[in-house]
Amino acid sequence: MKPGKVILIGAGPGDPGLLTIKGRDLLSQADTVVYDRLVGPGVLSLIPPAAKRIDVGKQAGYHPIPQQKIHSILMEEALQGKLVIRLKGGDPFVFGRGGEELEALASLGIPWEVVPGITSAIAVPAYAGIPATHREVSSSLHLITAHAKEGTPSLDYPTLAALSGTLIFFMGVAALPSLCQGLIGAGMSPQTPAAALENGTTAFQRNILSTLEELPEKAREQNIQSPTLIVIGQVCSLSPSLSWTEFLPLHGMRILICRPQKRISSLSSKLSRLGAEVIEYPSIQIQERPLSLEIKETLLQLSRYSWVVFTSAAGVTSFFQSLFACHLDIRALSHASFAAIGPATAGALADKGILADYMPDHFYGTALAEGLCSRLTPQDQVLIPRASQGSRGLTKILERHGIAFTDLALYDTEPVLDHPVSLLHLEEGPCYVAFTSASTVRGFVSSCPQLSPQKFHAVCIGEQTAEEARRFGFCCTVSPEASLDSIVDCFCTLASQKRKKET
Repeated sequence: MKPGKVILIGAGPGDPGLLTIKGRDLLSQADTVVYDRLVGPGVLSLIPPAAKRIDVGKQAGYHPIPQQKIHSILMEEALQGKLVIRLKGGDPFVFGRGGEELEALASLGIPWEVVPGITSAIAVPAYAGIPATHREVSSSLHLITAHAKEGTPSLDYPTLAALSGTLIFFMGVAALPSLCQGLIGAGMSPQTPAAALENGTTAFQRNILSTLEELPEKAREQNIQSPTLIVIGQVCSLSPSLSWTEFLPLHGMRILICRPQKRISSLSSKLSRLGAEVIEYPSIQIQERPLSLEIKETLLQLSRYSWVVFTSAAGVTSFFQSLFACHLDIRALSHASFAAIGPATAGALADKGILADYMPDHFYGTALAEGLCSRLTPQDQVLIPRASQGSRGLTKILERHGIAFTDLALYDTEPVLDHPVSLLHLEEGPCYVAFTSASTVRGFVSSCPQLSPQKFHAVCIGEQTAEEARRFGFCCTVSPEASLDSIVDCFCTLASQKRKKET
């Protein structure tokens, strides 16, 4: 069999927005993904659902999968003709053992490519307001590992202490006391500005600013843990005036978005721009129903219906797919009026060339039904194309008013049970989740039965979604409007309350 290819991709230091465009494009085509512990959950969430996932993560003092075994995994997968993505935190050639892995592939003639990543040496200090170089205080940058193949390396402290530039130490938290003592002993001023930067570019980045002499004690007091980057040099003194991430409205918040994958990007980008660490965690997927006899007969008799009512953008998409499958187009709807539950649904309808005749002031099913009933007569018939698990709130109101309707199930919402991001791992820190329907709540819980909902704060669209979340034990905030902007506003309010508690 012709061998496949291995592509080493630098995943960046944690923030999924720092994954390169080329890296993201190639990741979406993967047959197999082999990834490290330092690859952020936001990047892991981008792994295609159908791809085989292999976790080879190592941490200090615990290497469950030796490096030679990782080489074997890459070779075995590639020799099956697969496109293998090797995801490595930061950049694969900056203390990432990327060169060792390529040498192993070369020994068998397996093709490879390298997609460089944004190294933590640059990104993490930048997120703390520390420029790696500055014309007035540092004209050179030196990257040093504090961990060698056989343990702690033998560092040339006199040479390092004599450098006038910025020193950045990888994997140095355990060796921090000896690093600082070694540099001071070699002649570096004890008052040299220094920093320990933990969990860089994530919602939980912590920046400990101090002097070379006092940094080990401050790091110990704050219980700084790996992964931590150690920065030493005059550039650290610029952090108080150049820091920026903590001023973003959603700084310090990790938010999971549970919408279906195709509808996730707009909310994700809104939250990311405001400083949140966003993890795309689609908890449900939309499965289109086959064009059954019931669906076909209903669509071939559209002239019966004076109103077509849409309760979601997904319903609009499914309706027109089924319509075209019946060899019909919008001309078959020329007699009808259209209602949409909210702006997103109305926008999806407008994309099809149709303007909504009615949209309620409050974007909920009950408000949609009440508003419709004031516009309908007993002679009107209503078609509601939507999910098979659609809320009964809307149809109950129509029944109570004696309005004839057809509830046409065009698609099913099913839970996504296999996901590359471990929810149990995310419980290590405070976490927030956005629910846009009751089905996203059920899918979220189904994906991880061992989940402790009490550790997540949920922002929900509508009281019905919130009721479902509370049933599982989530602490809930209900957005005033059933819109993405209202959800974003809720998170901003929660972030403001969180900051007040911390000060």
